[in-house]
Amino acid sequence: MLLDTIAAISTPRGEGGISIVRISGPESLHILEKIFFPKKNIPVKELRNYGIHYGHIKKGEEIIDEVLVSIMKAPNTYTREDIVEINCHGGYLITEKILELVLSSGARLAEMGEFTRRAFFHGRIDLTQAEAVMDIIHGKTETSLSLSMNQLRGDLKEKILSLKKAILDLAAHINVVLDYPEEGIDDPIPENLLKNLRQVSVEIKELISSYQKGKMIKEGVKTVIIGKPNVGKSSLLNSILREERAIVTQVAGTTRDIIEEVINIKGIPLVLVDTAGIRNTTDLVENIGVMKSKEFLQKADLVLFVLDASQELSKEDEEIYASLQENQKVIGILNKTDLEKKIQISSLSKIKNWIEISAMKYIGIEEMEEKIYQYILQENVEESSKKLILTNIRHKSALEKTNQAIENIFATVEQGLPMDLMAVDIKEALDSLSEITGEISTEDVLDHIFHNFCVGK
Repeated sequence: MLLDTIAAISTPRGEGGISIVRISGPESLHILEKIFFPKKNIPVKELRNYGIHYGHIKKGEEIIDEVLVSIMKAPNTYTREDIVEINCHGGYLITEKILELVLSSGARLAEMGEFTRRAFFHGRIDLTQAEAVMDIIHGKTETSLSLSMNQLRGDLKEKILSLKKAILDLAAHINVVLDYPEEGIDDPIPENLLKNLRQVSVEIKELISSYQKGKMIKEGVKTVIIGKPNVGKSSLLNSILREERAIVTQVAGTTRDIIEEVINIKGIPLVLVDTAGIRNTTDLVENIGVMKSKEFLQKADLVLFVLDASQELSKEDEEIYASLQENQKVIGILNKTDLEKKIQISSLSKIKNWIEISAMKYIGIEEMEEKIYQYILQENVEESSKKLILTNIRHKSALEKTNQAIENIFATVEQGLPMDLMAVDIKEALDSLSEITGEISTEDVLDHIFHNFCVGK
């Protein structure tokens, strides 16, 4: 599979200034030789490496496009293979014609993420760095990009290698004791090895505990705005977005479907969901919206429960309050505080955090955003971008298996059991760490990871 040559369009499809057709593999330069004619009539094989060359793509005598071609020869390339990138005009049709010409000249259409997959198989990057490439492409905030760049740089890879070293040192000691008893090495495990292993356990637990924060930075906090009709949920959404995204009227039940938008609050993507007002209704369409609202409420990371401060607490308000889960993060929003305040909230004791605003007059919105940020994360997210934080559930699961194996090793030591019983747990710990970097991986795991890439990456 890795002996053939692949090609794909690496830029978004559609009209634009330029498009790039990428070719990688042993036949890249030979394929280019068939279709590219440099302006200076220099043979393709003599064109400067890591240079950009002007000329035309031709099919026979027909000029297809005027292009700039980048040539990068192995092994110092993204895939560690010969790579050619054809920079053509950005029309959909012209890009497709050039790709078809490349394919007919000997290349195969690349699969999802196959360029990055080749970089992994050729040892240029490990699996954590390959995953970081996808995270960079989908990054929503500066903080998430910073975390992804740290991982692409190899920070997680280096951490895993250092964790493995302490476990390998223990494995080496046990192997010498068991396999070469004539060496006279003491059976008890030296304290320095156990001390190093305890430190590994501490560092692994810290990484595992960082996942929740990393997940929020990477994926965003699913934030659902709920309340009965006409309390100002859509006005609240519009004020946070600083635009008229949702229709606002005095008619109850205006919002009948789910409106979802993403905003950035101090490096945290907030996935804001404006829901239909929750109430009993005979309107079929509105009722569907109400059912959707209840579904989103159950899945929310954060709930903004909006009440009309100018009205007394109603039965509908109390029913929505009763539907809140005990362990949910909920912030109460008292809206319309520019009007006479009539609401009493003493009975809503489950909600500890309340904010008073006027969404229509943009009063208290910035204070509310600060409160949301503080409620989600206590420490500065910008500082988090400088630390090693897990953002991938695959990494977290593997580290949990590693830590369990280490706990089993300590249990074996404490109980004074034979040293050879540790072998299984040592192997489990090492294998789990190797799964993170891709030293041990199955085709199913690799297919799942690279299937999420675009074809041209």
